[in-house]
Amino acid sequence: MNWISDWALPKIQTLFGTKRDVPENLWIKCPHCGEMVFHQDLERGLHVCPKCGHHMRISAARRLDYTFDAGWQRIELPRAPADPLRFRDSRRYGDRLREAQQKAGMDDAIAVAHGTIEGRPAVAAAFEFSFMGGSMGAGVGEGIVTAARLAVLQDAPLIVFTASGGARMQEGAVSLMQMPRTIIATRMVKEAGLPFIVVLCDPTTGGVTASFAMLGDIQIAEPNALIGFAGARVIEQTVREKLPEGFQRAEYLLEHGILDMVVPRGAMKATLARLIGFLRPAAPAEVPPSEPVVPAPAE
Repeated sequence: MNWISDWALPKIQTLFGTKRDVPENLWIKCPHCGEMVFHQDLERGLHVCPKCGHHMRISAARRLDYTFDAGWQRIELPRAPADPLRFRDSRRYGDRLREAQQKAGMDDAIAVAHGTIEGRPAVAAAFEFSFMGGSMGAGVGEGIVTAARLAVLQDAPLIVFTASGGARMQEGAVSLMQMPRTIIATRMVKEAGLPFIVVLCDPTTGGVTASFAMLGDIQIAEPNALIGFAGARVIEQTVREKLPEGFQRAEYLLEHGILDMVVPRGAMKATLARLIGFLRPAAPAEVPPSEPVVPAPAE
């Protein structure tokens, strides 16, 4: 018998009142340094570890909220075929998809919204990594195409935040066809003379990296984001060489000219607003023409 739990603890609870329920997840452990961070401090810091600066993965909705001014609006996306190949491995793909939808509260791994960034209109799409690893299937392809069309319709720049493991294997060739499809969507934006900005978040790999994610007019990444096509182990086994330190990380890609800049999350909104201002300067206010001066008649 454990006398502390069976006798002493009930006596103390009787003396001081009933046990209060303590909410879960008050403290969140940084996956990089192991620091325990109070959840309110983490929210204020935009989910960046105050000790080591590690940028934790965040939801698509939170990403959009951090980017837009208050009052932004999320748009409803067209529904794609739920299970075009009737795929099944250890489980049916349809069952996996429904489970992911219930867990994430989204129809697929992307959210699209429009609003203003420090007063400048913009359209943004954000990947949801918790939805089957942010994999790109027909639903994500529809999201990118819809975002591009909305940007052209609103004459606004398009910003895409990527966080994906690549093409969705359960949709086979259908998922691979989203690679050229999303590239064509970005061409629509560029042909309209609008900026296309890509923000590469951790991780961005596979078919997403091999398609539209590397075609931005400006390529930005969050610090230490994993960015690449194949995994480091596969590359090492193929080339039979040890890869350099930091390979496929944002800072390494910036040093080798793949990225234009690496921007901390706290400075991302201001940076995007400044870039939009450079690429889409406000039109000068029209000055009404002055009335012609009529000379007075000679006396």
